[in-house]
Amino acid sequence: MSFDKKSVVYQIYPKSYKDTTGNGVGDLQGIKEKLPYLAELGIDIIWLNPFYPSPQRDNGYDISNYTAVNPLFGTMTDFEELVSTAKLYGIELMLDMVLNHCSTEHEWFQKALAGNSYYQDFFILRDKPTDWLSKFGGNAWAPFGHTGKYYLHLFDVTQADLNWRNPNVREELFKVVNFWRDKGVKHFRFDVVNLIGKDETLVDCPINDGKPAYTDRPITHEYLRELNEASFGQDSNSMTVGEMSSTTIDNCVKYSNPNRRELSMVFNFHHLKVDYDKGQKWTLKAFDFDSLKTLFHTWGEAMSEGGGWSALFWNNHDQPRALNRFVDVKNFRNEGATMLAASIHLSRGTPYVYMGEEIGMLDPDFTSMSDYVDIESLNAYKGLVDSGKSEQEAFAIIKAKSRDNSRTPMQWDDSAYAGFSNAKPWLAVGKTYKEINVTAEKSGKIFPFYQKLIALRKNYPIISEGDYKAAYQDSKQVYAFERQLAGQKLLVLNNFSADKAEIALPEVYTKGQVLLSNYENTNLDEKLLLNPYQTLAILI
Repeated sequence: MSFDKKSVVYQIYPKSYKDTTGNGVGDLQGIKEKLPYLAELGIDIIWLNPFYPSPQRDNGYDISNYTAVNPLFGTMTDFEELVSTAKLYGIELMLDMVLNHCSTEHEWFQKALAGNSYYQDFFILRDKPTDWLSKFGGNAWAPFGHTGKYYLHLFDVTQADLNWRNPNVREELFKVVNFWRDKGVKHFRFDVVNLIGKDETLVDCPINDGKPAYTDRPITHEYLRELNEASFGQDSNSMTVGEMSSTTIDNCVKYSNPNRRELSMVFNFHHLKVDYDKGQKWTLKAFDFDSLKTLFHTWGEAMSEGGGWSALFWNNHDQPRALNRFVDVKNFRNEGATMLAASIHLSRGTPYVYMGEEIGMLDPDFTSMSDYVDIESLNAYKGLVDSGKSEQEAFAIIKAKSRDNSRTPMQWDDSAYAGFSNAKPWLAVGKTYKEINVTAEKSGKIFPFYQKLIALRKNYPIISEGDYKAAYQDSKQVYAFERQLAGQKLLVLNNFSADKAEIALPEVYTKGQVLLSNYENTNLDEKLLLNPYQTLAILI
């Protein structure tokens, strides 16, 4: 079983992509309508965030029915049409599988609550809770009806963790994956999948909110091999990615090394915490370039040496826009956007583009808390004020860190509501839509650059297959790496600064070919001066 390393994945948050019904919410038909645009960009796979029936307590990651379509997004016929039409454009779908937990409104949980002992064993019930904390705050255990028992929920209280130690649970979840395979889907993203293997005996773990007691447990690898064998492993070229929470390099090598037959690749999030003060999200701090560079190098080299594979990304539905975090967007939006793109697209791993990234979309610049709908942001604002921050201080933090920053509607043109809908959207459109939109950016700098990056990956095996070696590790401005394959070398230089950066270029590279640059007329001198946010790739 092998996946295509030339592929590029495009992530769509269905609620915010394109509304065709006029209810202010994006839908499956809207995604279908935009397939020609995605084909023009050149991507191969669309990853869809959950569109299943859900009470929407956690934006669809609280699933009440794994094998149906939420009417908010359309019908099963709409989904089937999307799959078949996408294939005409050479595009396939990747679906989000949330198999660590389900909604408490799911029939399994409701039957368990009603006293059905078969379904009670689908969940993790205990007479006495441990001291573990939920990732959404508070106790990770909640009373299981009036039984005197408690059920585990590592996330929201309405997201009950499933008991993977029960073979009946595993069988049901494998059926879910196979249901969608039968619909023509070969690619899957598994949500927080390194949390599925809880210990048999659950004990208090005061360290790090209890995470060591349920994260990356050895049995998780066994479960993933079983899942692979029972479902997607039967498809040639299936691509799977595991979202790994608080994970380690060693485990990620194991999860993604093809010889182990677990997953194709892994997401980790360490690089998106380099602007957290003392590791806390709800803080304001300039990003730490040294930490970012060291993380990229450490992971890049270890995954390369161990035969693992990474999913490479800057943006997703849970993160503020990377441009606002890592770039002086007021002065260098085009340069910063293209540099960030090249720094991962030319690296070792599979690049993921989050909708709007390819046109340089920015955080929405909301002006009051009433603009936000994300429950995490609303709770955080209250917590910040309660902790003594002024309303202005608390708002500034939410404005920088809210998940809603990336969830605003896709900016298609400069018409009302940015061409996303003809009605007021579920979440306000970003303030920049008049200038930053698909219509304007197609002839701009960023969209064509993404097209070029995607084409380069398909045409140069050194990009899709080469190994990874850190370069210029002492630089205070430049993140650089070297790719090597079959006697070829590719040096990639990325200036993460609004100031120029000087690099001593080895003589062999002064005679190389400029494969890519986001500035014109680059001379390959031994004393090389990189412009602000310049990216430069030299092939020898």
